[in-house]
Amino acid sequence: MNPCTAKVFSGIAVALIFVLTNNPLHAQDAKAALSGTVTDSSGKVLANAKVSIKNLSTGESTEIQTDSAGLYNVPNLAAGEYEVSASVEGVGAGVAKVTVIAGSPQRLNLALGSAPVGAPSELPNAPSSTSKTAPSLEDLGFSPAESQANAKEQALLDKRTHMLKIHQRMGLITTIPMVVSVVTSLNAGGRNTGSASRDLHVALGALTGDLYGITAYYAIRAPRVQGTESRGPIRLHKALAWIHGPGMILTPILGAMAFNQKNNGEKVHGIAAAHGPVAIVTAGAFGASLLAVSVKF
Repeated sequence: MNPCTAKVFSGIAVALIFVLTNNPLHAQDAKAALSGTVTDSSGKVLANAKVSIKNLSTGESTEIQTDSAGLYNVPNLAAGEYEVSASVEGVGAGVAKVTVIAGSPQRLNLALGSAPVGAPSELPNAPSSTSKTAPSLEDLGFSPAESQANAKEQALLDKRTHMLKIHQRMGLITTIPMVVSVVTSLNAGGRNTGSASRDLHVALGALTGDLYGITAYYAIRAPRVQGTESRGPIRLHKALAWIHGPGMILTPILGAMAFNQKNNGEKVHGIAAAHGPVAIVTAGAFGASLLAVSVKF
């Protein structure tokens, strides 16, 4: 290697050593700011909430309160890991960890009584944040910044999730009397069957209709989150509702007509004769709707 080349490489090496040893000093001296909003689980901002910001490296804590808009702001923080907690008597508490980067304003919102908005909870002995059990706005395509600014939408999503879980459970319960009703229909429509078989079939059909109504209520009344759309099996699940929904209305009407004709000693005729086929198609569509969201394919 000639002397000129050696000098060039030596100069580069000295410059790299200077950069690598000097930048951390500047980073330590630089300050950052942390701010955010404190809300309750419904998204309502909380004024005068107690907020504590603890430096996990030094153990130093800063205590402040939110303003009338539920906002807190802590300037001049050193870079590092912090634990932020907030509490309001009678409402609840929230805690989360955040990494403060020098020269970069950070934002962390806290929803008391639930998981913090915009950052995973890191409570001692808590499950890893990678094993989420509840959906978040980010699962629906919102960016982290949008999720932080939409506490109200997160509350709507939580309510929707709760109502759809009830919808799912009620749908599974509804299948029990529905299947038994289909089975008893084999003995209810025969020429020599007594009224007891028909009465049992009618009672099971009525129970199925009532449970189906409750199931549909929780799906219809579940709040929608704007900006999202149904995908995959959910689209099929909703499409099949256009079959079993009208079927659940027609089946008892046609069944009542067939029931009266049989009790009068008549043979089931006219549109009442469609009671059986309509009931089978309805039950099939309902079962397929359940499988669409229960079985991965």
